[in-house]
Amino acid sequence: MPHTGEKVSDTMSMREQRPINSLKDTPFGYTLSMISGKWKMVILYWLVEAQPIRYNELQRLIGTISHKTLSVQLKELENDGLITREEYPQIPPKVEYSLSEKGLSLYPLMELICQWGEKHKP
Repeated sequence: MPHTGEKVSDTMSMREQRPINSLKDTPFGYTLSMISGKWKMVILYWLVEAQPIRYNELQRLIGTISHKTLSVQLKELENDGLITREEYPQIPPKVEYSLSEKGLSLYPLMELICQWGEKHKP
């Protein structure tokens, strides 16, 4: 927490040594690009709670997400290295999703979000 007279950014690792031309050029912007959107954090949440998880189970847990949207979001998370997709050669086909090491490194951030929610929820 900032002390009296300190700017919030003085206590966070948001200060850059070079001029910032765009938010996307910052570590904060990079992080947002990995987890932004309506569904990515929801998907990551369920992977923390229930990994490994199959596609249909994940869709059922999320509830209102369409097949296409879930497929696109999972592909983006996989391409960004946040989740892994394990395909099993059987009939019917079986695919499971899990958090990668990089995805697991977001766990402390997700815990902080939960703590913030507990503190500020009406």
